[in-house]
Formats: sequence, structure tokens, C-alpha cells
Amino acid sequence: MNVTTQAPAAAARPQRRLPQEFNILLVLVGISLVFEILGWTLMGQSFLGNTQRLSIMILQVSVVGIIAIGVTQVIISGGIDLSSGSIVGATAMISMSLAQVGTYERAVYPMLTDLPVIVPLAVGLGVGLLAGIINGALIAYTKIPPFIATLGMMVAARGFAKWYTKGQPISFPTDSFAAIGAGMNPVWIFLAVAAVAHVMLRYTRYGKFTYAIGANPQAARVSGINVERQIVKIYAVAGLLSGLAGIVVAARGLTAQAGMGTMYELDAIAMAVIGGVSLAGGRGSVIGTMIGMVIFGVIISGFTFLRLDAYYQEMIKGAIIVAAVVADVYRQKKRVKKA
Repeated sequence: MNVTTQAPAAAARPQRRLPQEFNILLVLVGISLVFEILGWTLMGQSFLGNTQRLSIMILQVSVVGIIAIGVTQVIISGGIDLSSGSIVGATAMISMSLAQVGTYERAVYPMLTDLPVIVPLAVGLGVGLLAGIINGALIAYTKIPPFIATLGMMVAARGFAKWYTKGQPISFPTDSFAAIGAGMNPVWIFLAVAAVAHVMLRYTRYGKFTYAIGANPQAARVSGINVERQIVKIYAVAGLLSGLAGIVVAARGLTAQAGMGTMYELDAIAMAVIGGVSLAGGRGSVIGTMIGMVIFGVIISGFTFLRLDAYYQEMIKGAIIVAAVVADVYRQKKRVKKA
């Protein structure tokens, strides 16, 4: 007697998983609906119906979003960058000092006025790039933990920003420099950066190497990847984007102060983690970070809409960051069990 057994058809078919970004998008929709309901219940107003509020929200988080794109790549590689906000402050001061109109008599370097806009742009980006290279070199070649290396850069860059003009703010930029931050230009700059970064991470060797190092640096080294050089590149890109964010925030505010960018690094990390970037490395995407950025903006805008005091907002923001990290740890444990 021949007995044939057939496996269930469902078992033979591979299960399709929805992209992680889809789940994050559902979270965004859920949070938005909660604020919409609370708005009508408590305020008698629509949260989502006010397009001006939403555009202001996107504009406010776009500068930090530029930093978050760089931080995303760092975290995917298994690192961390705490220096982003301080680099923003340093590059804002330097770029603004080189974007002065001739009628403004400055206390520092008064001869450098009415320069072409390419000069403050190039110098600001160069300073951010240099800071990122120093971070990457320290981490890659001295084996200092990323937390310590970037913490040192955070303190040094902030001190440099204060020393550069003895703590005095710099204002009155040229019209061409101010145009960088005018209107919705910061949003368009962010979208351009995000598009380039998405292509880099998903379709180039740079991206493949970054994910490989984050997943298993030893296996990446054995496979022929120059891990040290790639780490320098990753932190250089993060520093470059922090420099760009410093230029944008200075142009948008028409002034530069040494304290600019304070806490930006933590907000950028929060956006990335909320967007599904794993602090363990090897997982995450630019699209997820973009959704995380919008979630972050919706939460802050929603709190303001509900007239929640600023100190309550900070406490709740901290709780959200911790919750995102806890969720990441849970995902990692679940992934290990399935493996």
C-alpha cells in the first residue's frame, strides 16, 4: 500500500512580510488620528485640517531631519553620533561670519564681507566634513567607542563655536545666503538629501558595506571590506550633513549663535529609532527615518496644539524615546528567537 502525504499548501508558500516602514506608517496614522480626536473633543478644532500648521511642522523638523539622515547611516553601521548638534552650532557661526554684507561692521575679520555665497557654503560644509572625518578616524583607528569619540567632538565643537566670536551672535547675512533658508527651501533641501541617501544606502557599495559592518563587522572584514575606511566615510557623511544643517538653520534664522543645535543630536537619534533603525546595527532605512521624523513632528506639533506646557512636552518626548528603544530591543529578541 502506497501512502502519500501532502503538506498543506499554505506551508509550501513563502509568507510575505509587509515592509517595516508600513508598520511605522500605521503608527503615524494612529497618532495623527488621536490628536485629531483630542482636538475636536478638547479644543473644538481640527488638528489635521489646518494645512498651515502642518507645513510649519514639516519646516521645523526638516533641519533636524537632515541630521537624522546622517545619524541613520551611523546607527546602521553599529555606531552613534553625539556631536551633530555641536557641529551645527560651529558651522552656523563660521558660515554666517563669511556671509556678511559690507555695511555691517563686524568685530571679527571685518575684511571678509560681500563674499560669493559659495564661500560660506563651501567652508561650512568643509568644517562639518572635517569634524566627521575626525570622528570616524578616532573610532576606526584608535578603537575608541563611538560614544566617547563623538562626545569629545560634541564638547570641542561647542567650545569652538563659543570661542570663534567670543560668544557673540552674528547676524545680517547677504541676501543670497539668506535665500537658502527662505520659505520652504529647508524642506526641499531635506528631500534632496533623503533621496540621495536612499539611493546610496540601497543601491551602492557604500550602502551594502554599511549594512554589512553593522550586522557583523568581523564577517564584513573577512569578506574583504575595508572596515576602517568605510567607518571614516560614514562619519564623514554624517558630519557633512550636520554642516549642511548648520548652514540651513543659520540662513533660516538670519543669525548664528554658539548655542544653536543644542539637543539636535538626541532628536535626530530619536527620529531614526522611531523610524525603525536598530541601535544594534545592520537594520533601518532612510524611508523609515523620514516617517519617524514626521511622527516626531506630529507629536511636538500636537502637544503645542493641545497647549501642553513645554516641560511636559520634554518629559513625554523622553518617554517616547525610551519606548522606541524598548521596542527595538523587543524586535531584536524576537528576531533572535526566530533565527
